Amino acid sequence: MNYLRRRLSDSTFISNLPNGYMSDLQKPDPPQPPPPGPASGPAPVSPGQERKPIQPQPVGTGFFSSITSVVKQTAASAGLVEQTAVPASSKRQKILLVIDEPQQDWARLFRGKKLNGDYDIKVEQAEFGDISVVAHANGSCHVAVQVLQNENTVVRSFKPDFVLIRQHAYSMTENEDFRNLIIGLQYAGIPSINSLESIYNLCDKPWAFACLISTCKKLGQEKFPLIEQTFYPNYKEMVAMPTFPAVVKIGHAHSGVGKVKVENHTKFQDIAGVVAITQTYSTSEPFIEAKYDIRIQKIGNDYKAYMRTTVSGNWKSNTGTAMVEQVAMTDRYKLWVDTCSEIFGGLEICAVKAIHGKEEKDYITEVMGSSMPLVGGHQAEDQQLIANMVIAKMNQVMEQNPNRPTAIQPRKNAVEKDAVVEVKNTPPQRAPPQGCLQYILDCNGVAVGPKLVKAN
Repeated sequence: MNYLRRRLSDSTFISNLPNGYMSDLQKPDPPQPPPPGPASGPAPVSPGQERKPIQPQPVGTGFFSSITSVVKQTAASAGLVEQTAVPASSKRQKILLVIDEPQQDWARLFRGKKLNGDYDIKVEQAEFGDISVVAHANGSCHVAVQVLQNENTVVRSFKPDFVLIRQHAYSMTENEDFRNLIIGLQYAGIPSINSLESIYNLCDKPWAFACLISTCKKLGQEKFPLIEQTFYPNYKEMVAMPTFPAVVKIGHAHSGVGKVKVENHTKFQDIAGVVAITQTYSTSEPFIEAKYDIRIQKIGNDYKAYMRTTVSGNWKSNTGTAMVEQVAMTDRYKLWVDTCSEIFGGLEICAVKAIHGKEEKDYITEVMGSSMPLVGGHQAEDQQLIANMVIAKMNQVMEQNPNRPTAIQPRKNAVEKDAVVEVKNTPPQRAPPQGCLQYILDCNGVAVGPKLVKAN
């Protein structure tokens, strides 16, 4: 013990010790009694100095617990671990993974909410680019989220019980194809809004437009006025000239990106060269001189219609400055969005985009899913509607799967019962078998780590 005390005094362990930990190592050595002389006889023994039987220390207390706490606190001060206090009442909770931009604070909408009056909702929010997924055939799924804390990258790992996706899973921009993450969540069977199947199918706009073509054939052009469109799988097929002026959409893009107005066949050939470089598909449709754009959205049973008029004079009303105002929800608009909400097994959150031309005709151009942006003056109300839908769907999932384990399980032989420590770049480990802990000392007498010895 004296040798170990001398070695530890040379390190930073003693300076980092909290009050009350390893106090036996911080105290000076007690004075040694003088050896008994030949004539003095044996030294008297006071009652307080009587030898007492050594009491066994339980696992997780005493000397070994002190070393464990010091190691954790030293690593935390270096920014390698993240400690999150978890009260005992939070053991029964469900984890909701929200994939959205950081400026949208979804945690406040679920704060204080209960599932079936018993489970708390813990919100883990991140963007697609900060997430990695590992799924297994038995249904288990581990999501790792990178967060920046104290100028260090810390990785949190958890198993989500539900997913709300509010970001585009696929974009033509470099390194923004996250369809593999959708596959991983679907592989593990994680429930979500909208369904993961519909989110994957909406990753290619021509694929979704094909469903609108079937709807138009079923209802007729009068009830469902779908715009005429031509699909080119690659640039080599762009030999048939459309009617000019035309609008060419390159690949799967958003917010007006990759959308070009073409006046004649010469510019069309130039665009074909651009499509050859991007190595993707493209579509063309007649250019409609718009009076305004129409957007009809559906969130559960709530319907809203908006009119968007460009102010900057750009032919793309979603680019530049535009004025958005809510308009009356007509039966015609309701038919459009209700019909589109039935594709891909059902869309709880969806929107239909259309163009109202100056000749007073409507042209449906696109359907969007749960990643649709919220517009107008009721964005806070729409967010609350989405949160209520998520809570209702999570309650429904719990009723259908009452035996599904909770997201956080108590760990066996846990040394710290009031905290969950998540280590940077370390995958989640299974709980160790029951036994006792022994600490290994190196040649200098310094503790280098615990070793688990199974009980016989």
